[in-house]
Parts: sequence; C-alpha cells; structure tokens
Amino acid sequence: VQLQASGGGLVQAGGSLTLSCTASGTIYSIVDMGWYRQTPGNQREMVAAFSSGNPNYSPSVKGRFIVSRGHNHLTVNLQMNSLKPEDTATYYCNANVKQFSVGPYMEYWGKGTLVTVSS
Repeated sequence: VQLQASGGGLVQAGGSLTLSCTASGTIYSIVDMGWYRQTPGNQREMVAAFSSGNPNYSPSVKGRFIVSRGHNHLTVNLQMNSLKPEDTATYYCNANVKQFSVGPYMEYWGKGTLVTVSS
C-alpha cells in the first residue's frame, strides 16, 4: 500500500492550498484517513482526519481547513484557506487500510509534503 501526497508549496499568508493524497496497492477497505503535520523538533499532530466517517479538525485549523474524501474513498483532500505562517510544516497523509476481507487494519503514512506560508 502506498499513499501518494501532492499539492504542497510556498504560499503567502492569507492564501490557499489544496493537498491531495491517493492510496494505491492491494486495498480492501480504508478507514480513518486524514492529514497530520510536523515541524522540526515537534511531535506529529493531527490536522484534519475522518474517524468513523466523521471529519475531525484540530482547533488551530477549524473553520479554515476542509477535509474531504473522494467517491471511491481512496483519496483524501485538504483544502487549506486563510493560511498563516504557523501552518508551515511538513504535512503527512495517514490511513488505516485493510488489504483483504480478513485480517487487521494497518496504519500507513505517505511521504510528507512541505507547506511553507510566508508572512
């Protein structure tokens, strides 16, 4: 299973960016798909993610970011609006994937994509 993220880059404060992540490989089911971020020296934190079908947001991004999933549930997007310099981080896609009808869900991470917000 691979999670391929795209959409990071440099944006001015107040601007917008959209991140996308697509899962590929042997996949039977995906649950709890979403986005996390990390800055140097800090722990990875949840930004926005689906849990049991419902979106959850970090208080720091609620009202500015929107997380959505594609119709086939293999994709998760993060629309980031009103970006602030403190949103600068490496963003990681995360998903809990079941590869076969039997067996456990396993957690997967994509390679990070850097988002830089200039002031």
